Amino acid sequence: MNSEQGILRISIAVTIFVAGFGVIFGLLAGSFSIVFDGVYMLADAAMSGLALGVAKLIALSAVPTGKLRERFTMGFWHLEPMVLGLNGIMLSGVAIYALINAIGSLMSGGRDLEFSFAIFYAAVALLACTVMAVVETKMNRHLQSDFVALDAKAWIMSGGITAALLVAFSVGYAIEGTQFNWITPYIDPAVLALVCVIIIPLPIGTIRQALADIFLVTPPALKSHVDMVAQRFVEHYGFVSYRAYVAKVGRGKQIELYFIVPMGWPPRRLEEWDAIRDEIGDAIGDESTDRWLTIAFTTDLEWAV
Repeated sequence: MNSEQGILRISIAVTIFVAGFGVIFGLLAGSFSIVFDGVYMLADAAMSGLALGVAKLIALSAVPTGKLRERFTMGFWHLEPMVLGLNGIMLSGVAIYALINAIGSLMSGGRDLEFSFAIFYAAVALLACTVMAVVETKMNRHLQSDFVALDAKAWIMSGGITAALLVAFSVGYAIEGTQFNWITPYIDPAVLALVCVIIIPLPIGTIRQALADIFLVTPPALKSHVDMVAQRFVEHYGFVSYRAYVAKVGRGKQIELYFIVPMGWPPRRLEEWDAIRDEIGDAIGDESTDRWLTIAFTTDLEWAV
């Protein structure tokens, strides 16, 4: 539980258990909303498995030797936003499909439901969702993983769905056999439709960020920081100017800096240029296996464009 991969493994195991539990009890209760909850979790488990695979690849690519590093010298950062974007699109797509089915069920008169089975499932599933959401949120405070953050958000979303189901099923159980009994067939599709309307837009932020990473949109804060550092070194060493190229790809930060050196400068030893690079790298900060930093010096502006 102290690593990204460990958390994702446990999350996948719990998700598969709750999802299978939901599909079985959904069929026993005659509840499409419970079946949807199970299918939603299965889709999330599949994407968590894919995220785990990508996290392993990123960790392995940090090893400086080996066949994997030789064949993929640029690393696997680019896979992370792809997986995050696909995850968000899939979860929203499943919810849209369920919403269409819920509306169709409402228009056809609803469906009968065995509330005792439904309430039992909702209570167990809500407990599991709450525990996983709390644990992952707490662990990710120091891990700072986008995958774990998205997984925690998925548990929160699933917990919200399950809580709504529990409330609705409890109300249905309470009014069953009373003068309001005619409402009971509409409870299951109505709560499903409401839940879908709420959760469909939730992954939009993740999808937007994933697309920004895929298209190498420059993060304003990171670009501003790099510009500030570069300008300081231009003034300190008397360079003519600089060019900075910055992108964020998943957890990876890619920074390319080109400093334009005046023509006719006296030669420097390579060790001196490397020392300047070390200074610039330290000033930029955040040195890790997830930072790709290139620093070059040239008198020809065309090499920096």
